[in-house]
Amino acid sequence: MSISAMSKPKKLAKGLLGTLIIPVSVGLILWLICSLNGQSMFPNDQSITIFIRGVATVMLTTIALAINLNSGRFDFSLGSVATLSAVISSQITLNGGGNAFTMLVLSIVFGIILGALSGGIYVLLRLPPIITSLGVALLYEGLAFTITKGSNVSFYGKNDVTAITTNPILISVVILAVLAVTVILFDHSKFGYKYKALMAGQKVSVNTGIREVPNAIICYAFSGALMSIVGYLTATSVGTISVDILNFGSIGIMFSAFLPMFIGGFIGRFSNDKLGYLLAAVTMTFFSMTYSALNVKSSTQSIISAVLLVVFLIYLSNERLVKDIVTFRHIRNSRNNAVVGEE
Repeated sequence: MSISAMSKPKKLAKGLLGTLIIPVSVGLILWLICSLNGQSMFPNDQSITIFIRGVATVMLTTIALAINLNSGRFDFSLGSVATLSAVISSQITLNGGGNAFTMLVLSIVFGIILGALSGGIYVLLRLPPIITSLGVALLYEGLAFTITKGSNVSFYGKNDVTAITTNPILISVVILAVLAVTVILFDHSKFGYKYKALMAGQKVSVNTGIREVPNAIICYAFSGALMSIVGYLTATSVGTISVDILNFGSIGIMFSAFLPMFIGGFIGRFSNDKLGYLLAAVTMTFFSMTYSALNVKSSTQSIISAVLLVVFLIYLSNERLVKDIVTFRHIRNSRNNAVVGEE
């Protein structure tokens, strides 16, 4: 057997281990914590639906954040896009007698429009994306408040509108569909190759003829589509759309995606970053289910998430040192250096 043939199973095993170690280990540890406290992470059948819905929300938000952030564009308008697209689509659906699929499709359409508009403002004004996204967030929050005249949108008794949100199979279909489209668009298309080229070296890519403006607008539009699905899932699962989000009240959802984005990026080294975002969403939803089972306060949840983010960033910054300590490589190196010195 050749050396290359022998290395393939080893490489495959390493990739599989690196891909699954975080979600599997976290799931087992949190399951053990719940068991020791006499609680179950999945106490009933409804828990499965809640879990899958949580995975979908975190994964979509994480991908939407990563698309622009990986290109140096910090987008604060993600939460406002989710809210405004849900408000517009719900008004049309509830007043027009539509159903869940009607609202979901309308949400995606308006999410694409709102995202493209946000990207258009960014490329037109040529201001830093942080500034333009903050302005867009304020604008969309105000529009959502104006459309509803300050009243929350209620889905009480509207079971036909919440049919997708309460069906774990349909939510799973949404997850797989979004994952497939994202992989095809960013990994196996001409647009994706240009996106990666711009991400690696914008000035060089532009000089070679790649047009940055259309690429950026498409990124914003796709992020808007993802956040519109988040807006639909969140609104119909909670039962209301709260428009009391003026003065940047919508940007909180963006910060919830930072930790899964870094975790997904780490997992992506061993497989694919999009698959990594899915597994990172599974990991974070394990935490959410544990918080619910143990009745952990929201303030404590925020502290835990912040600590986990800092610890993971410290690990990423000192990854080689940590590996050397875990494998005792630094001790072996010290001994080898000592032997060489004696000789």
